[in-house]
Amino acid sequence: MAKEITNRTENYSQWYLDIVKKADLADNSAVRGCMVIKPNGYALWENMRDQLDRMFKETGHVNAYFPLFIPKSFLSREAQHVEGFAKECAVVTHHRLMNDPDGSGVIVDPSSKLEEELIVRPTSETIIWDTYRGWIQSYRDLPLLINQWANVVRWELRVRQFLRTAEFLWQEGHTAHATKAEAVAETLSILDIYTRFAEEYMAMPVIRGIKTANERFAGAEETYCIEALMQDGKALQAGTSHFLGQNFAKAFDVKFLNENNIEEYVWATSWGVSTRLIGALIMAHSDDDGMVIPPKLAATQVIIVPIPKPSPEIGEAADKVMKALRAKGIRVKYDLDDKKRPGFKFAEHEMKGIPVRLGIGMRDLENGQVEVARRDTKEKKSVPFDGVADYVAQLLDDIQQNLFDRARLFRDTHTTKVDNFDDFRSLIETPRPELSESWGGGFISAHWDGTTETELKIKELTKATIRCIPLDAEKEAGQCILTGKPSQGRVLFAKAY
Repeated sequence: MAKEITNRTENYSQWYLDIVKKADLADNSAVRGCMVIKPNGYALWENMRDQLDRMFKETGHVNAYFPLFIPKSFLSREAQHVEGFAKECAVVTHHRLMNDPDGSGVIVDPSSKLEEELIVRPTSETIIWDTYRGWIQSYRDLPLLINQWANVVRWELRVRQFLRTAEFLWQEGHTAHATKAEAVAETLSILDIYTRFAEEYMAMPVIRGIKTANERFAGAEETYCIEALMQDGKALQAGTSHFLGQNFAKAFDVKFLNENNIEEYVWATSWGVSTRLIGALIMAHSDDDGMVIPPKLAATQVIIVPIPKPSPEIGEAADKVMKALRAKGIRVKYDLDDKKRPGFKFAEHEMKGIPVRLGIGMRDLENGQVEVARRDTKEKKSVPFDGVADYVAQLLDDIQQNLFDRARLFRDTHTTKVDNFDDFRSLIETPRPELSESWGGGFISAHWDGTTETELKIKELTKATIRCIPLDAEKEAGQCILTGKPSQGRVLFAKAY
């Protein structure tokens, strides 16, 4: 089955699409720009969603749901916001169909034109802040910590499943606060949650940073982000948290009486991650044999394969092993398919990224042991039946840590400091013979003069963008790699998805 996957060094983009298809994560849709998320892919999203939901609720956030449709006039109220999303909006103009008089099907009923067009939700700031006007009157109503799990539409025709589709699933948090300090603290608190989730659950190391004015979310005063490095040397923005200031409160007239009975505008944040995290998971960990899933997010952490096929004796032993594993909270399944040979099953489960495989045959029963294979390194070991639950529990932790360590080593060894534009351009443009021809150059730490003009010129010349200004970076005076003008510190450049 692995032969059906394109080698990463030959064509990284096709390798990615092969993984999505062969791991049974998603399918093409009859609707251009959209995808069907299959059960394997949706199970991954459910595990991501459920863990993030717990983390949000532990910090006082609650879930709600807001309409899919937004009156067009709402987007006009915040100038930067509408400018940022205008070209991506799907618009509903009529509310009814009718039979075509010539009998060929249905047509839009011309008499059903809406008085005001509706925008299919690209993001929910406008509809939510219009609602908040009725919910917030006093400082006693604050903070308001709301999250919603939803779908959004951003009209996109250059599609890559999970990474860029016209419709995708996400969560979007929208909070309201009495002070600027509280709102900024909320923004950074969410950034910490995203960082912990990426590193502790996705096993994907990230850089925490702040976006430049040019890369900032439309309508925000500051955008914070986490950036990860994929195996082809390109960056992927894995999550964003925005400090919105009072922009949306002013646009929708959301005020409150403070403790001194003085009326003020509310301070706001918004933040989100989406199903593009599944794409990140693929590109951070998977190999030429298929998907590699961190154990904490795997729908099935352990698969038991009978050798050569199911039998009452093997089934009885498997039941005991499953009971012991489930007692430790481990998600395990028994492969009862008696039509496929063990070798095919091994390849199939390997393709789908199940972290641990247990093989049980009659000889294993006689020897009182189980063959344990780990997906990340392909190592195998025979373990006594009595100790298999403890061994597998520890092994899952080891795999989780190994995936993180491996990804961090890759990122660190492909992060380069440069001090002149020739070296910068060479890193971006020179293919790596051992990697894909589409090699992105990795993260490049370089000085920038702080102007949008220079930022855009570098992008024009190299296709690299400033991914973020790292929050943890030390201040270091220098000279911009392009203009030679003074720079207050290094920023992180990369080609990106």
